[in-house]
Amino acid sequence: MAAQAPRIAELGSRPVPLFPASQRFEQLEALLEAGPFDVVLLDGTGEHTLALLQALRRHPHYRLRLIYADGASANVLALSDGQPPASRGAIDQQYAQWHERHELFNRGRNPEGIEAQLLAYLWIRAPGRLLAVRDPHSPQHYVYPLLEAMADGPINGQIWIANLRQRNLIESTELIDRIRLCKQCGSGHLNYIDVCVECNSLDIQRQPSMHCFTCGHVGPQGEFLKDGALLCPNCLTRLRHIGTDYDRPLENYHCNNCKAFFVDADVEARCLDCGTHHAPDELLMREVHHYRLSETAMLVSRQGLEQTTQEYFSRIAMVGANTFKTLLDWQIELIQRHKAPSFVLMGVRFRNLGRTLERLGPQRGHALLDSLVERIQEVIRDTDRCTRTSEEHLWLLLMHTDDVGLRLVTERLNRISELFVGKDLQDIQVRTVGCIAPRDLIEKEDADLLLARLGGEL
Repeated sequence: MAAQAPRIAELGSRPVPLFPASQRFEQLEALLEAGPFDVVLLDGTGEHTLALLQALRRHPHYRLRLIYADGASANVLALSDGQPPASRGAIDQQYAQWHERHELFNRGRNPEGIEAQLLAYLWIRAPGRLLAVRDPHSPQHYVYPLLEAMADGPINGQIWIANLRQRNLIESTELIDRIRLCKQCGSGHLNYIDVCVECNSLDIQRQPSMHCFTCGHVGPQGEFLKDGALLCPNCLTRLRHIGTDYDRPLENYHCNNCKAFFVDADVEARCLDCGTHHAPDELLMREVHHYRLSETAMLVSRQGLEQTTQEYFSRIAMVGANTFKTLLDWQIELIQRHKAPSFVLMGVRFRNLGRTLERLGPQRGHALLDSLVERIQEVIRDTDRCTRTSEEHLWLLLMHTDDVGLRLVTERLNRISELFVGKDLQDIQVRTVGCIAPRDLIEKEDADLLLARLGGEL
């Protein structure tokens, strides 16, 4: 269904509306009472604008809506759709795209829960941006403002991020920092201090020392000064020439607790939240990334969150991408050690399939996928395994298969092109590539490298 012209609200102190037919509000409460609106424009800057953005993203109606805001702060960029468009026509166009993708998400069903709402937000803006923002008040230094706004309450964002990554629903776009955390409480509020190498005392100081060649005594330089001359306090030898009578050792640190001398102090990390002491190599290391929606999540968002990928592909022994790579690595190791059993890794690309599904709409798109799965089911056996790394790429692991078997499977898969006839389907092209093990394997090649090599040929 085509989107109607959006209702636009402008929130702020600007005296003249930015666009015609939009409604002006000076207070958030007034906007919420008069809503719901389809698009919101914020004309302020600074902390006040950020507070408005956070409040709107927490509100059930405005969590997914288009909200434009002035300002270039990291928090504003993480929560908004950027600067207000230059014209009313640009807003209408962006809202039409928003409405179309909103209708396609999860087969038109409203997202419920934090995870579904986050996926919907990113899907509508595909592949979206889940930005990490530095926050000095956070124990772990970085937060994800969008995730916290969706939660509308206390949440351990890092656990959510790790879970989404493990399930391959989000993927990193940029590594922005690497931080170290307390192994006891997970806090990043750490103090790094120099301590004595002998007794770990904090009471150390840097001071020059001297070494008497006559008796071997080492001590602070002040102990050797006597009436303006250098005199060993241990053997009372007068020290005249450096390099002959004495030298200055590298030990420039002195512990006031145990009187030890040493070259470099040990470094100790002390958690400012729980007080735990660590050696630096005992700290937990965490990388901080910006994220976007993964290809798997794009597929899940289109086909439905409840059934996910299995809805269409459970009949063809579909497994997750990570599981598939584990199986492939195992088979490669068996080949390398025992030269058996032989297998074929086959890649199939349905070029322009995703774009065609969007054009067909949910009903015709799902019917096409059903037909496609039926054809694939006729090709593979119960002992074969499959996975999808995107909407267009299908991988088949065919056990105990040789050149003849590969040729037969390729011919049958190429016949799938018969499905893609007609004006709406003519853009879809089927491409295949195969690797026969052990003949076509490259030395020291693992699953990731093999998939990447064949994927490049597709």
